[in-house]
Amino acid sequence: MFIGTYNNSIDAKNRMIVPAKFREELGYKVVLTLGIDNCIYLYPMKEWEVFMEKLAKLPISDPKARNFARNFTGNAEECEVDRQGRITLPQNLREQTGMVKELTTIGCMNKIEIWSREEYEGAGDQVQMDRGEIAKGMVEYGI
Repeated sequence: MFIGTYNNSIDAKNRMIVPAKFREELGYKVVLTLGIDNCIYLYPMKEWEVFMEKLAKLPISDPKARNFARNFTGNAEECEVDRQGRITLPQNLREQTGMVKELTTIGCMNKIEIWSREEYEGAGDQVQMDRGEIAKGMVEYGI
């Protein structure tokens, strides 16, 4: 399980260092794809396969289901974590999310979210909940 928030950056070769606490669970082969909230999702291969199984069960006759699957798979790229714990962030994903240099990397249970730090800090209230909202969510979602 991935948890925690880390600040990192993109180097001159468009690589980022994966936080050390994430590396062991992540493995050496990962999948990057466009996330929902203007971020990049980073999946360990085993979690990506679980996600693909769920997408494969969507009704092919439903145009929304096809587009949903297309958005994840069409933007996906397999990537290797190098010996220094770095991954290369694909240009198309960097451009779509506005990533230039500074990043915020968040462990989000079965995946990692990679954000432009500016985007993440700008999203502020939409991403961070106050304690009252958290309590209400716990009741609403039965946690």
